[in-house]
Amino acid sequence: MVFTMLPWKGELAGRLEERTIVSELLRDNPLGDPHERPLWVYLPPGYDDPAESASRYPCIYVIQGFTGHVAMWFNRTPFRRPFPELADDVFKDGTVPKAIVVLVDAWTSLGGSQYLDSPGTGRYHSYLCEEVVGFVDANYRTIADRDHRGISGKSSGGYGAMVNAMLRPDVFGSMATHAGDALFDLCYRTEFGRRVRMLRDRYNGSYEKFFEDFRGRIPGTKEGDFQLIEIYAYAAAYSADEDGTVRMPFDDVGATVAEVWERWLAWDPVVMAAQPRYAEALRSLNSIWIDAGSKDEYYLDFGATAFQRQVLAAGVPEDRIHYELFDAGHGLIEYRYPLALAWMCKRFPGASG
Repeated sequence: MVFTMLPWKGELAGRLEERTIVSELLRDNPLGDPHERPLWVYLPPGYDDPAESASRYPCIYVIQGFTGHVAMWFNRTPFRRPFPELADDVFKDGTVPKAIVVLVDAWTSLGGSQYLDSPGTGRYHSYLCEEVVGFVDANYRTIADRDHRGISGKSSGGYGAMVNAMLRPDVFGSMATHAGDALFDLCYRTEFGRRVRMLRDRYNGSYEKFFEDFRGRIPGTKEGDFQLIEIYAYAAAYSADEDGTVRMPFDDVGATVAEVWERWLAWDPVVMAAQPRYAEALRSLNSIWIDAGSKDEYYLDFGATAFQRQVLAAGVPEDRIHYELFDAGHGLIEYRYPLALAWMCKRFPGASG
């Protein structure tokens, strides 16, 4: 058997445009991060053909996990292909209805935004739903309505897909979450003791000392760097005060600070889905894809199961839901993304191959 997997770059049947979006909502954000952001827009095969010049397309917005930024989409690992090439394969043979795929950057200097509006990070939810969607609709031949607009992501991106679909059902009519952050009592709270110990043993319990050290050297050169900044970034998204003060959900012995933890739980997709407002939003969606690896190191397989159960309890018909646990951990599951992409495209109203 001859097996060839090129390690450099594959040719696309469609094409990818690299754009820059100037965000007024991110201008002067609390972290001082750039308000001009890269935006990559994949246009399917035939988009540029004169014969299709009147055609309009559904649009799926794809968002990334913690530490993700758009340049990472073309990172190549041995014997694997990056998502833009996998997405291109979905549309090559014409069996899946074509769509525009938008790769969104919502990185922050803390590593991520959770795609929420927060006084600790900036207005990333509004940036996505208002500015990014508005820019794409203004510059490309989209079908500019919520029923032909989906959102998809993995890990923190999967979290963002769940939450933004519930917050703005007027913007997104379908969603896909791959191992998205959910069931916070399990995926986050069980880590508090380990994070507090790292902070105590290396920085005398002080995040100020951690950041002074972290920002004065190459990040990742000390054990615990990314674990400590990750939990802080989540706190900046979930529990920052209006003046930008970040409230941590644990004290110096790892005990949960109840009033702060309640603020985190208010953003748990499983908790949100049980509320009437968000249950109604879920019932309005055309399609919901939920999956996770059954060996997920952060127990997000249980989060996926809990969210799926709550989606059903909200009254979403089973035929609108794809739920699956597959044999994998949390990483290297990019091969799942095109499966959800194809599934969503086939379920847009009026879809045809």
